Amino acid sequence: MHTIRVWDLPTRLFHWLLAAAVIGMIVTGSIGGNAMNWHLRLGYAVLTLLLFRLVWGFIGGHWSRFTSFIYAPSSLWAHLRGRGRPEHQVGHSPLGALSVFAFLAVLLVQVGTGLVSDDEIAVFGPLVRFVSGDTVALATGYHKNVGKLIVLVLVGLHVLAIGYYKWVKKLALVKPMLAGDKQVPVPVPSARDTAGTRVLALAVLGLCAAAVTWLVSLGNAL
Repeated sequence: MHTIRVWDLPTRLFHWLLAAAVIGMIVTGSIGGNAMNWHLRLGYAVLTLLLFRLVWGFIGGHWSRFTSFIYAPSSLWAHLRGRGRPEHQVGHSPLGALSVFAFLAVLLVQVGTGLVSDDEIAVFGPLVRFVSGDTVALATGYHKNVGKLIVLVLVGLHVLAIGYYKWVKKLALVKPMLAGDKQVPVPVPSARDTAGTRVLALAVLGLCAAAVTWLVSLGNAL
């Protein structure tokens, strides 16, 4: 067995911060009232994290890069039949890759529609004034009903998948996302996770936060 760094620290922090923010966003959105102020803030945090992950997917550690988990349909089929290549189990498996891309796409749509939603009571997205009333109505309906349901389903499937891999396939997915290292049966590259890469990640996160702050400020501009 070979011990490698599979998840760099920025990827691990992204994962757990996103999980906390999404849960908080669901809870505050369900409570309503004054909690909606936190719902908005958490939405901005989720958008910042998503932008960071999109950038980190090109410059992050080896197993965090999109190129490491973009698979051909044949690889997905082999994985589903239990005949996948061992190296496809190191980072995101072919099925896990679909889950990652689905989460990124669904959450981007969810926060995007939130930016132009209006509950017609006291809370509305910062970019409402830039779109038509029909667009606001469509975005609000999707955000409050369809989008929320899809997010809940994906979260549920994610938890079930973790349980399945742990109890049925005897593969631990949580521990590597906490510690970063993983024992693998084949020699594969280790993700670079140095002080330099962590500083780079912090700079990228700062730029993403600045971009989201600027985007939100457009709603307050004259």
